[in-house]
Amino acid sequence: MKKNFPVTQNEHILTENQRIISSTDLKGVTTHVNQDFLDISGFQEDELIGKSHNVVRHPDMPPAAFALLWQYLKDGKQWKGIVKNRCKNGDFYWVDAFVTPVKVNGEV
Repeated sequence: MKKNFPVTQNEHILTENQRIISSTDLKGVTTHVNQDFLDISGFQEDELIGKSHNVVRHPDMPPAAFALLWQYLKDGKQWKGIVKNRCKNGDFYWVDAFVTPVKVNGEV
């Protein structure tokens, strides 16, 4: 499992109006992020686009959670769960994630 550091014990609380939106390809490479994602994570767009989305993965997150998420997506199913992400400075934030596959011509 990738170990992302630094890690602090400081929680970043999202406001009720913040919406994190990101897209990846089937290999987990980030293709799009919105401004709320950048503001919350502390990363710049060029540090995320074209890079593995797991750059924000917090080391406390079990790999099995993401294995299940990816299996759902590859099967064309949606996935919902709570995810602990890491900010660039090591702080963390919780995401009530809803992940859905995009299909083109019937294929994910």
